[in-house]
Amino acid sequence: MIRLVRRAAVTVAMLTAAFGATAAVSLATAAPAAAAVTWTSADTQVEDQITVLINQKRTAAKCGVLRTEQKLRNAARLHSADMVTRNFFSHTGSNGSTFVQRAVRSGYNNASAENIAWGYRTANDVVTAWMNSAPHRANILNCANKAVGVGVARKADGTPYWTQDFGRV
Repeated sequence: MIRLVRRAAVTVAMLTAAFGATAAVSLATAAPAAAAVTWTSADTQVEDQITVLINQKRTAAKCGVLRTEQKLRNAARLHSADMVTRNFFSHTGSNGSTFVQRAVRSGYNNASAENIAWGYRTANDVVTAWMNSAPHRANILNCANKAVGVGVARKADGTPYWTQDFGRV
């Protein structure tokens, strides 16, 4: 165990030296198998589309629009990738982490809620499902939330796993 910890520390130190602290932190906090998942511009577009759709719902409910927070997006993407690569579906990460811990690891300290879903093929479908679920709807329409990060990862067969993390700053 000590050797593993030392190897991890050496790896982080080498990454820091080679890429800078930000890159090292991002790589060091990723779930090991999540490295196999990549994001395309199409994924970013669908993540952004979800933000547009939920902001329409928030505007109708007299809440302010959410801004996309890249640190929350990173946490959301890594959680979706973790679920895909380890074949599970839960708010608890494969390492036992909560959404708050995952956000902190991505550099965001004011996470407030998380929505997850799987199998919905389009942004509209997943937002409709979340709006039809009281707890998910409450997260979307919580006017105290100011930021959001959406992450999608896909299984080999194309099945999407969605994570939406909210923040107060």
